[in-house]
Amino acid sequence: MANILSIETATNVCSVALHSNDDLLGHQELFVEKSHSGLLTVLINDLINHCELSMKHIDAVAVSEGPGSYTGLRIGTSTAKGLCYGLEIPMINVNTLEAMLASIQPFYKYPSLFCPMIDARRLEVYCLLANEDGQVIEPTHAKIIDENSFADVLSEHQIIFFGNGAIKCEQLIKHPNALFVEGVTPNAKNIGSIAYSKHLKEEFVDVAYFEPYYLKDFRSTQTKAV
Repeated sequence: MANILSIETATNVCSVALHSNDDLLGHQELFVEKSHSGLLTVLINDLINHCELSMKHIDAVAVSEGPGSYTGLRIGTSTAKGLCYGLEIPMINVNTLEAMLASIQPFYKYPSLFCPMIDARRLEVYCLLANEDGQVIEPTHAKIIDENSFADVLSEHQIIFFGNGAIKCEQLIKHPNALFVEGVTPNAKNIGSIAYSKHLKEEFVDVAYFEPYYLKDFRSTQTKAV
């Protein structure tokens, strides 16, 4: 039996989950901007206590690797690394978009393509494209959206767009085969489900050298001197 703690901080959602093998024991999340640094460890401790376990019962930590918010990913990764070092347990990485895909794909059985999207500011998103079986046919990439985006694929397939990046795309991508689904956010429950299958295969990352999947370099905003 493996108890896997999962962490999701790639967007404004701060989410943690605890699985025993593939069974969900508990889950907590906050939809509060900039809550990750101050509340992530609080959520983890509360979750483990509510599940009547202790840190010594955790066998692995899974972390959402991105793409997503630079700051959010750094916080999630550093927390996961600290736990893995302290507990001497393995670390598992899960692609954020693939976890989002896993949350919606089972509910749409008719032939469709799926496009999870994370907002990358302005008219850019992080996305991938997968078929109705959940197989990725266009890997994770950054994409600038305009009225012609996905036009060639939409001419032959229905695409289900979802995620916080899809909200701004709905006004640009006008096509009868484009379906936009609201309310799908990254969460640690799906991170944990994918992590369990990776744990069985011992697909762990090197804790010392692992870095989140940023896709783009971090850009800070400097305040002009008065």
